[in-house]
Amino acid sequence: MGILDAFKKKSDDKKKNANPMDPENMGFMQRMAMKKLEKMSPDEREKLMKKVMTPDNIQKNKADILKTLEAMKKSGQMNDHQIFEAKKRLGLL
Repeated sequence: MGILDAFKKKSDDKKKNANPMDPENMGFMQRMAMKKLEKMSPDEREKLMKKVMTPDNIQKNKADILKTLEAMKKSGQMNDHQIFEAKKRLGLL
């Protein structure tokens, strides 16, 4: 181990395999939004999700949604049937 090893960039291997829903892996604005969402009442949260999850927004962000679903499948958070149901509800089939 040389003296310059202390200045090397840390590897991104940990970040690639890390859970994106873990607050440590979120950016500042994402953490703030997550905290605000957690503090909302269930009614407010449902109203917000209805407003955000319009068909136009879903189609606009289709690639990101599909990529996230595949990442959740690989990490074991969702199985094939759950992903199928999510795609069906979002109209992505």
